Amino acid sequence: MAKLDALQVADLLLEIGRRAALEGGNPYSAKAYVRASESLRTLVTPLDQVIRRSQLRAIPGIGDAIARRILELRNKGTDEPLERLRTKFPTGLLELLNIPRLKPSAIVKLHKDLGIANLAEAEEAARQGRLRKLKGLGAAAERKILEGIAMMRGAEGRMRVNRAEELLMHAAETLEKEGISGVTIAGDLRRGCELIADLRLVATSNTSSKTGQERLGAVRVDVVAPDRFGSALLYATGNAEHLAQLEALARTRDLILGPDGIGKAGPSIGRTEEAIYKRLRLSFIPPELREGKDEIAVAMAHALPELVEGRDLKGVLHIHTDFSDGTHTLREMAKAAHDLGYRYLGVTDHSKSAHYAGGLSIDKILRQHDLVDALNEEFGNRFRILKGIESDILADGSLDYPEEILQTFDVVVASVHSRFRMDKAEQTARIVRAVSNPYTTVLGHITGRLLLRRPGYEVEMEPILKACASHGVAVEINSNPNRLELDWRWHRRALELGCLLSINPDAHSIRELGLVRWGVAIARKGGIAKEHVLNAMSFRQLMQHLKRRRVHTSRKVA
Repeated sequence: MAKLDALQVADLLLEIGRRAALEGGNPYSAKAYVRASESLRTLVTPLDQVIRRSQLRAIPGIGDAIARRILELRNKGTDEPLERLRTKFPTGLLELLNIPRLKPSAIVKLHKDLGIANLAEAEEAARQGRLRKLKGLGAAAERKILEGIAMMRGAEGRMRVNRAEELLMHAAETLEKEGISGVTIAGDLRRGCELIADLRLVATSNTSSKTGQERLGAVRVDVVAPDRFGSALLYATGNAEHLAQLEALARTRDLILGPDGIGKAGPSIGRTEEAIYKRLRLSFIPPELREGKDEIAVAMAHALPELVEGRDLKGVLHIHTDFSDGTHTLREMAKAAHDLGYRYLGVTDHSKSAHYAGGLSIDKILRQHDLVDALNEEFGNRFRILKGIESDILADGSLDYPEEILQTFDVVVASVHSRFRMDKAEQTARIVRAVSNPYTTVLGHITGRLLLRRPGYEVEMEPILKACASHGVAVEINSNPNRLELDWRWHRRALELGCLLSINPDAHSIRELGLVRWGVAIARKGGIAKEHVLNAMSFRQLMQHLKRRRVHTSRKVA
């Protein structure tokens, strides 16, 4: 038989991973096959060539064991372990693994107890109320399945930003090894979107035989001559509505704009995006703002905001240590933050109600505060640690400690971690009450959403943002790729109401301090400038703000 190509082998790896997940056993092994499948889909070099060069193990997520299986799958179209797995469950059952938060063990139970063999049958059973008869599932599982199917269909073909970047970076490195230069990420990722569907790269070549457009696995690549790089990048970045509006503007000025450039009778300018916008008499529009809304009119008036950048942040105010559910010690997190160039760090471990995350007892708080004092003495004026907590917002909107404890913190990030299914009005009132607490500094991950896994709890956003503005509470832009909220579509309204934003990594390890960049991208997409970011303040400015806010809010409450 003919040897399989990369996409065909990727399909088999995905099947192996999914069937292994249903079989049970080591979940990390199953995930490894799924990850290897994703990596093969972005391979820009033919699989045969990669194998001849002994480069399989250089592909992200492919180690010795998976590399050996790839060789056999490519040559035979299957292998003995896969055939064994295929005898256990019908192929249609694999579809159910796409439903967010539905565990493989629950899928197996649906199959064994109800004979469910595919997604359509699972949906029908949930709508008919047949799951509630099963021990360990019940009405909650029915709701989870129906919500998950809706979310799955709405997010089909999209992935989180960190995984998209990993795949695109690998594709870019491979292209550069093939002699293609200037490889640049475009598409949804360059525009700072929270979920990525369009994996795009643009590169340059001086050789006409190497130019053109092709789809390499899941990645679309445009290779162009250097004098057309800017126009190609513009069109590969999008979005479609923004490009349509640019083309319409060009026509009003007797110009023709297309992927090859802009000019009177045809393309003459195309080397840089900046030159194209200048030819249209527009300020340069950053990629994150290109959504076909009012950005062209604002650029025409030269009134675009100067968007926040990572270097503008002077510190971060939401991190976790091994006092609760973090990986590293406070000393290690502080040193890492200092080494990254930050001037301050808010340590905000979980509060006592978060039992699942090792929430801090009052005794642990006192011990952590003693450690903060000692570390601050070591750091001196070079770097400061702020005493903080991520306090659970309780069901009635109160915070998780009595006033005499709350007043010992410099920073309180107030977050909902429970009772997600409260009525929208009750949930809104709960959060508004927490925001009005004089000790609340930042409202954490405002709807609790987990992208591709869980919708946010229902709230009325307007009154919450108004309360934050009124009480001087910053609204968090949570930088974790699973969250990325406050949703950028609400950023402008937040600014109109007078809100401050706070860009935080919600880091549980040293490595996760780097997640801040995703929050910066989302802030830029929402049009946020550094003067609207709490942690872009200097340490002195921040402490003055916190003092003013507490006094001001205390008077309001009184």
